[in-house]
Amino acid sequence: MNTISSVLDVTNFGVVGDGTTNNTKKIAEVIGELKKLGGGTVYFPPGEYVTGSIILGDNMTLYLEGGATILGSADPEDYPMITKEDLEGYNREGHTGLVAARNAKNITVTGRGTLDGRGYNWWSNPKNEQRPRAFQPIMCENVRLSGISIINSAMWTVHPMCCRNVTIDGISIKNPADSPNTDGINPESCSNVHVSNCQVDVGDDCVTLKSGTEDDYLQKKYPCENITITNCTMNNGHGGVVIGSEMSGGVRNVTISNCVFNGTDRGIRIKTRRKRGGSVEDIRIDNIMMTNVFAPLTINGYYKCGGTDPNDMELFSLEKKPVEDSTPVFKNIYISNVTAREVKCAAGYIYGIPEMPVTSLHVDNFVCSMTKGDHDVASAPIMAWHIEPTKGHGFYCANMKDVSFNNVHLDVEKTSSIIIEKSELVKVSGLTSEGSNTAVEIKESKDIMISNSMVSPTAKDFIETDAESNATLAVNGVAKSNENQEIVKIVD
Repeated sequence: MNTISSVLDVTNFGVVGDGTTNNTKKIAEVIGELKKLGGGTVYFPPGEYVTGSIILGDNMTLYLEGGATILGSADPEDYPMITKEDLEGYNREGHTGLVAARNAKNITVTGRGTLDGRGYNWWSNPKNEQRPRAFQPIMCENVRLSGISIINSAMWTVHPMCCRNVTIDGISIKNPADSPNTDGINPESCSNVHVSNCQVDVGDDCVTLKSGTEDDYLQKKYPCENITITNCTMNNGHGGVVIGSEMSGGVRNVTISNCVFNGTDRGIRIKTRRKRGGSVEDIRIDNIMMTNVFAPLTINGYYKCGGTDPNDMELFSLEKKPVEDSTPVFKNIYISNVTAREVKCAAGYIYGIPEMPVTSLHVDNFVCSMTKGDHDVASAPIMAWHIEPTKGHGFYCANMKDVSFNNVHLDVEKTSSIIIEKSELVKVSGLTSEGSNTAVEIKESKDIMISNSMVSPTAKDFIETDAESNATLAVNGVAKSNENQEIVKIVD
């Protein structure tokens, strides 16, 4: 990416790696010399270098040798403020990142060293979202981040914003579990992003795709699109791979594959709410292993965080509202070959909004087993005001249309394996239900088809439905496991 051959060792310019000297101005002088040369490499040999923002320009590489650590300055004055004018109307003012670039091309940060944001200097004020990111290229093209470790980010760790052609490969991110808003990798309104071979262990979502909120842009909304995430391990955090809740510009054309999630609260997590607008569409997720998660899959149209009022019925009413430009859309989401073990809360929680149901969601080859016993504390599978904590719950699905579940194996203790409510055109085929409750529960829905499925001999019945839903229910290739079961039980 960077063909400029000039290499400047920062220690030749008076930069001191003693862990105490503030090198902000000296490093800026090195960057200035590289600009005169048309680009090149700023080289950090082993040592501990205290600094504020390092702002790279065109054709520049920051190389951290093994044993080199950049320590984020504790002085906010060392991180210049970003304004709306700097961002062409984007409403996201804050401190410039520890390593940053703006309107630059051919930017690389690489090596075997460490970026330490020393976020503990900032975390005492968790509501201050102006905290500096660890790496923040803005409106850049051809960005590469590889090899390094990043720890203790003050805010979101890696945050490319409005960038094109971004490669993030083989990095490690570690932030404390209780550190506020320390997401791992957050491409926002970016296109052509490749994330691979990364290990992420953070205090918030591990990898999140965003595209701004309803208030972020004065004019144009930029989508986050053409994204690949593969061969990554996510540990802890609130979500493994997440879309939203800032998605007003839309998120589309995404593949997520060959990843392992350990102890993330949710696995695949899609979240937004009314008034944010945007469309999440054409998402493909394949070959994912999860262990010790609250819920492997959640889609939440009632996301509550961000200073919202639970009594704001414009946002949180369970009744149908008029469709507007600000109505969010979820469609064309394909999930296959997922295995989830030791699940605590729910096999899945899909909760669309009634005026714009989750549409064309397809789940294939999904295996889920719950944590056994009563030792786990109940938790909320999604963050919505009206959702109570639960544990041992199956797949709960509300406000969906044109949805299919194929070859799904659920071992659920507390509820029916799949609960379908206020939905239409739902197909369930090849369901294996191991729990002692009813396999499928249907409420206020129509055009539901259940076929070629098996239920545990200990289950109460196979299908429990209200009369309204039963009127358009189709059942094929389903047999009793014992003589006391009913294939279809109609309840009031």
